[in-house]
Amino acid sequence: MLLFLLFVKLANAQQGFPFADEIRVFKHQDSISFPQKNGILFIGSSSIRLWDDLEKRFADKPIIKRGVGGCQLSQLVDFYTPYILFPYQPRKIFIYAGENDIAAGENADFVLDKFKLLWESITKKLPKASIYYMSIKPSPSRVKFLPEVIKANKYIKDYLAGKPKSTFIELGSVLYKKGTTVPDSSLYRSDYLHLNHTGYDRWQKVLTPYVK
Repeated sequence: MLLFLLFVKLANAQQGFPFADEIRVFKHQDSISFPQKNGILFIGSSSIRLWDDLEKRFADKPIIKRGVGGCQLSQLVDFYTPYILFPYQPRKIFIYAGENDIAAGENADFVLDKFKLLWESITKKLPKASIYYMSIKPSPSRVKFLPEVIKANKYIKDYLAGKPKSTFIELGSVLYKKGTTVPDSSLYRSDYLHLNHTGYDRWQKVLTPYVK
């Protein structure tokens, strides 16, 4: 409850706090029923927020879903970790972020730099946690950004190589049309940005060994 009240005070003081209403809802939920530590946290942007049945797909696991609007990786670093990451003390952290940074005009180097800051912060504060970076997906509505997406994914994959308790999960290739490197629009909602149920089926198949 104290953390929730502190957040409300901070959000009111910082008019530039992005998606403050969504974070406020999470902290209100936490004040009523706080997730047990050592859970499995999924954090990131709307690809996590809109995964409506995420908890049901892994019903036997202590899933904590904390997707925030169209948030950017930089915002996870600059704003959200004290409120919807560190307090939960999760044993596994699945991160989907970076796509919105690139769509906003940032390059792959920027995404890598922000991820480095996030990784360093997590490993310092939660040294026992396992970190999983979910690769940026190829969205049909953002196909012009695909070259930068591919670079960002490669940079982060290379960065994590050999690092303890850290894994890069390739989730883009399962969304391509068979035999191509073109995103299959039938796996996306009508906005051609967010996955539909079948798209999340593809993700679940890849993620299951890491979650379990």
